[in-house]
Amino acid sequence: MKYIILLGDGMADGQVSKLGGKTPLQYARTPNMDFLAANGKIGMVRTVPEGFPPGSDVANLSVLGYDPRLYYTGRSPLEAVSMGIELGDNDVAFRCNLVTLNAQGQYQNQTMVDYSADEITTGEAKELIKTVDQNLGNENIHFYSGVSYRHLLVWRGGPTATRLTPPHDISGRLITDYLPRGEGSETLLGLMEASFKFLPDHQVNLDRMKNGLRPANSIWLWGQGKRPAIPKFFDQFGLYGAVISAVDLVKGIGICAGLEVIEVAGATGNIHTNFRGKTMAALEVLNKGSDFVYIHVEAPDEAGHRGELENKIKAIEAIDDMLGELRFGLNQQNNPYKIMLLPDHPTPLKIRTHSSDPVPFAIYQQGENNMANKTACSYSEESAEQSGLKFNSGWELMAYFLDQKK
Repeated sequence: MKYIILLGDGMADGQVSKLGGKTPLQYARTPNMDFLAANGKIGMVRTVPEGFPPGSDVANLSVLGYDPRLYYTGRSPLEAVSMGIELGDNDVAFRCNLVTLNAQGQYQNQTMVDYSADEITTGEAKELIKTVDQNLGNENIHFYSGVSYRHLLVWRGGPTATRLTPPHDISGRLITDYLPRGEGSETLLGLMEASFKFLPDHQVNLDRMKNGLRPANSIWLWGQGKRPAIPKFFDQFGLYGAVISAVDLVKGIGICAGLEVIEVAGATGNIHTNFRGKTMAALEVLNKGSDFVYIHVEAPDEAGHRGELENKIKAIEAIDDMLGELRFGLNQQNNPYKIMLLPDHPTPLKIRTHSSDPVPFAIYQQGENNMANKTACSYSEESAEQSGLKFNSGWELMAYFLDQKK
């Protein structure tokens, strides 16, 4: 049996007035998702435990079968693993976004214009982070470049309890009430303020502004944590598998879980990602003998954060195409298979950030026609809610999907 999870990050949403009161999932053309719902099982799952931030780190751990209450140590250390950065016992990793502030007045009175600096390219960002490290790094603090706007700060002996806010949670807001608070906050705020003094005049930013693009004029620090200790997926479930994703966070979870990380050319983490390339890579790794593949698609989440309704619908429809190609390819391979489709969390367009609400899942096994829930003629939040099938502890869904009682 081959097991495939196709995860559309932030795909779930609320009703949108421009769509006639439908959610993007209800509005989008999704014949393949609807096939899973009509011919398999559909339900709701709460991937974010009470008291935890509704981030992709917590939610993807849950979907992969790991209880965040036991294994979550923060977002950034997972990204560090993917980036090949070795964390010592006393090292604390922080996510370092390149952001656009409105550049008027004192730092504390800035507005968060764009948490991604117009989705700055990786090449441009690498030059900026190099300059940041040269200006602000020391024997205890180092900056490491990642992908697009997503980078890393490692602070030897740094604090873990500082109160920090993800920049995508405060789009369009004054940053005054969201600056670092608590232990280590003076140092972290000092780094952010210092970056704001030299980044605006960097040649990369001058060129971006000439081309009508937003400058990455500040760093923003958040998501701190220490090195995680996650059991291997094989030890948990007896399956060998792989992860396919454009983002370091999910790659890092995969590496910690002992899953192979498959790199796909053109995988960007936004609407311009190589959707088909991810599908073909998944089919190839399964054909070579893997039991399980976890395909993560970031595009709906990015569209939700940016308030881009059209792009969110396009991303959902592209994921539906992936699902169709997956089923076709799996049927050609002649192996029995089981597919689960779900988001990790909602990213509602109305609030432009994550929520901890339950999300819809659909499970289909080749050859089965499970019409126990005859109301589920489509894959959507409403249909899943009406099914009556619900998991309040998200990490229990994996064992259910794999037909393993935990």
